[in-house]
Amino acid sequence: MFTLRRIRVTCLAVGVMLIAPQMRAQGASQAEREAMYTRYLNFASYVRGGTIEPHWMADGSSFWYAEGVPENTIIYKVDPEANTKTPLFNTTRLRQSLTNLLGHELPHGDLPFAEFTFVDDTEKAVEFSVEDQRFTLRLDTGTISRLVSSAEKEQFRKLPRVTLETVEGGWDVMEILSPDKRWFARFKEHNLWIRSAEKDRSVQLTTDGVKDNAWLQGEPGPWALWSPDSKSIAIKKQDIRQVHKILMVHWLKTPVEVEWVFHPESARPGGAMPRTELYVVDVRSKQKVRVDIDRKRDQFIALLAWRQDGSELLLARMSRDYKELELLAADPLDGTVRILLTERDNAAIPFPPFAPVGFIFLDDGHRFIRMSERDGWNRPYLYDLDGRLILRLTRGQFPVISNSGPIQGIMTVDENDGWVYFTAHAEQRLYDTHLYRVNLEGEHFTRLTEGDGQHEISFAPSKKFFLDKHSNSVTPATVTLRRADGKLLQTLSTANVQALNELQWKPPEEFVVKAADGDTDLYGILYKPYDFDPSKKYPIIEHIYAGPSDAVVPRTFTSHHLGVHAQAIAQLGFVTFMVDGRGTSERGKAFNDVAYGNIGRHEIPDHVAALRELAKTRPYMDLERVGIYGYSWGGHFALRALLMAPEVYHVGIAGAPDLDIRGTTSLTERWMGLLENNESGYEFASNLPLAGNLKGKLLLLQGTSDDATEFSNMMKMIDALIQAGKPYDLVLFPEQTHGLATAPGPAGTYFREAIRRYFQEHLNP
Repeated sequence: MFTLRRIRVTCLAVGVMLIAPQMRAQGASQAEREAMYTRYLNFASYVRGGTIEPHWMADGSSFWYAEGVPENTIIYKVDPEANTKTPLFNTTRLRQSLTNLLGHELPHGDLPFAEFTFVDDTEKAVEFSVEDQRFTLRLDTGTISRLVSSAEKEQFRKLPRVTLETVEGGWDVMEILSPDKRWFARFKEHNLWIRSAEKDRSVQLTTDGVKDNAWLQGEPGPWALWSPDSKSIAIKKQDIRQVHKILMVHWLKTPVEVEWVFHPESARPGGAMPRTELYVVDVRSKQKVRVDIDRKRDQFIALLAWRQDGSELLLARMSRDYKELELLAADPLDGTVRILLTERDNAAIPFPPFAPVGFIFLDDGHRFIRMSERDGWNRPYLYDLDGRLILRLTRGQFPVISNSGPIQGIMTVDENDGWVYFTAHAEQRLYDTHLYRVNLEGEHFTRLTEGDGQHEISFAPSKKFFLDKHSNSVTPATVTLRRADGKLLQTLSTANVQALNELQWKPPEEFVVKAADGDTDLYGILYKPYDFDPSKKYPIIEHIYAGPSDAVVPRTFTSHHLGVHAQAIAQLGFVTFMVDGRGTSERGKAFNDVAYGNIGRHEIPDHVAALRELAKTRPYMDLERVGIYGYSWGGHFALRALLMAPEVYHVGIAGAPDLDIRGTTSLTERWMGLLENNESGYEFASNLPLAGNLKGKLLLLQGTSDDATEFSNMMKMIDALIQAGKPYDLVLFPEQTHGLATAPGPAGTYFREAIRRYFQEHLNP
């Protein structure tokens, strides 16, 4: 028996999978389903339009965007003031001019380029490439010139070019342009440099940076801040020599190479954190002033802004346990620090690890907005720059939240007209995201968008207009242009979904069920096969994430990768579903704090309750054949479902699972508290002690170079399963990182095919 199990694991690991005889007998029908599954993985490619990428122009309101497929691209200019949409280029005249210059006609009949740059701030001429040659076009006259010499090319490249520096851990650091537009701050060879925006000249400002003690940081906010007068730069120096490193074994090299790699998430619960020093560096003298932030303290430091007169540098300091946040003001001349604001909580204060931090400093130089959950709902508070609270800007039990980028839901602040624009979940449909505004006196709260679902907002720099991309799970996206007060000007793009007829697509089903407490509503989505027959029985697959950082149920027409995969898997003859249980985000502090210090306690009971309630009124759902799949946090909870509810879940696939949160990133302390204060909670959250509960079929998937869930955690889980005598299946992906689930090429394809084959073999759709 033991020998047979060993053979089975080995076969799966090299990709040999046997399809059950019952499936083989279906023949062409199964082949048709697999073809449909593959097409659904590319669901977004069947949807044309319904999205635009605006490129805002110098007047702050006009913009251009490209529309159409590559062989038929049109670039439009939109003028919101005149409410017009016109082609930016005369394609016929442009093609004729290029024909004359090139000596031959161009193929197709469209605009022969999709990218261009304005040659200067006047936006009267553009530069573009055709057939590896550079040209300039005067927009007023239509005159085209070929750029021949390097001097000519440089003449037209007046706008500064930003470059990236790839640093240890594989992440890119973008150069930062000075306010006077003369210099770029850049990170190079572990030190701070500046590079001329006009000449081929660089100057090294620091010389003592070395590997693992460098002039760079992996914490929230920008990596450096120029002073308003462009004479100095605020920057952090981090010592990571005592911080845990990730072991990377490069199995595919000959001979095999081994290295220890730092990643911004490398620190482990209870382990050493980076030691941060903060300096203000004078650009001319290269002199450094150290800011007094207590470099021995376990803390996160975020650079925020300078006062307009350059008299103080503003920064945020978060305690390691995320329970105390301070707003600090530092004197750049002597490094002394004063505390402007302190916020404390019994659980975690939101402090995005690699995103903008929740402070917005107003242009008047006297006030700022702080996003806070102090009353249970993320909302904006207005302060003066001495840290005195002026007022809370919104009321009501709803969170201000963003699905598309800006600082915790604040889209923009128009100080001239006195408005704060933000997105929030403030409607009866709990997860709908609309745009709202309120004035700086906390009055005239108004919704500015219409239509159920998600509204993704892009504001013009002038703050007079915005673009609204709107869709929901059953309604394709449209993009409208609106005035700042919400008045509709025109519809710019509507998704064409005729191609979905080829997929026999049916809208998914949104549902509401009760959590395990019998009282709390949980929201989810359910997908069925394209040839669904309610008289038949279908095996069930749940796609789970359940991490405390995100709500993942798809709520737009074209979903994120987890939703795309859930919908595609259904086409193989399954019913698939997703649900956001207690402890996830976007529903206020109390809902999220269910998981605080208690990860692993409520998630699986909630998901079991959801599954059983769904099946009560849907007789086509076969509770004798239930599978579950997840990646990262989802991998942790997919495995935990098999271990905590083996009578419910029969087949599980865990991709890059956390497994034992004591051995994962120190960011876990944000949701669990410090290890020394919650050892029993960390122990309960671990899947290792539960290995003996396994009864169903388990497939583990892992990249050997995963930089977030270390390969050693997988080895510990495998050892726990061996010690318990439990069979498992395993597929490894050499040199693949934590991005494996969405990886392109053979690795990503093999990953998705392994999931498909495993569920087909063991759930017999």
